[in-house]
Amino acid sequence: MILIGVNRSPYTRRVAITLAAYDVRYEQRDLSGFGNRDEVRTANPLGRIPALVLDGGETLVDSAAIVDHLDEVHGGDRPLTPRLGAERRAVLRIAALMMGACDKGLQAAYHRNHVPAEKRHQPWIDDCLAQMTMALASVDSQAADGSRYLLLDRLTQADITAFVAERLARGIGIDTAATMPNLFALARRLLEEAPFKSTEP
Repeated sequence: MILIGVNRSPYTRRVAITLAAYDVRYEQRDLSGFGNRDEVRTANPLGRIPALVLDGGETLVDSAAIVDHLDEVHGGDRPLTPRLGAERRAVLRIAALMMGACDKGLQAAYHRNHVPAEKRHQPWIDDCLAQMTMALASVDSQAADGSRYLLLDRLTQADITAFVAERLARGIGIDTAATMPNLFALARRLLEEAPFKSTEP
């Protein structure tokens, strides 16, 4: 199995953590969607990371689709996203919020870093960062009790996506320690666990 993408990407890191949590052996090709676009397109015509090449040669794209496959094949009776009911909806809700927060954070960072100054639209950047901040704050409130995990007293995709979103937020300049201390503390606790520690960029 081959994971294509760099772990600086929250989407690739999400998949890498999931693979590690399921103890799945894989090779990683550290390709960037920006710096290695042509190589990435051989696996994903969109030129986006991550992509996961399965042992049989089939390639999966998009972190949500990849994680869904890994849950199906390796999750057994305790997949990282529960299979049914209220527990599944609760995990999916947080995962959707956190991946949406990543989308908004990256849009803001791209606009700030790659759009010429004379064409930059600061209200758009501010709005993206506000959306990201509100999503992170909603999960911060859920982490207020200091539990090791957000839901179900075990590791789920809620934790993995919250972790990668918090890391991205810090990377683009949001002071999560000051503004989202519960989420910051959750990420620090999770980093002590092997799937998170072993996938550090």
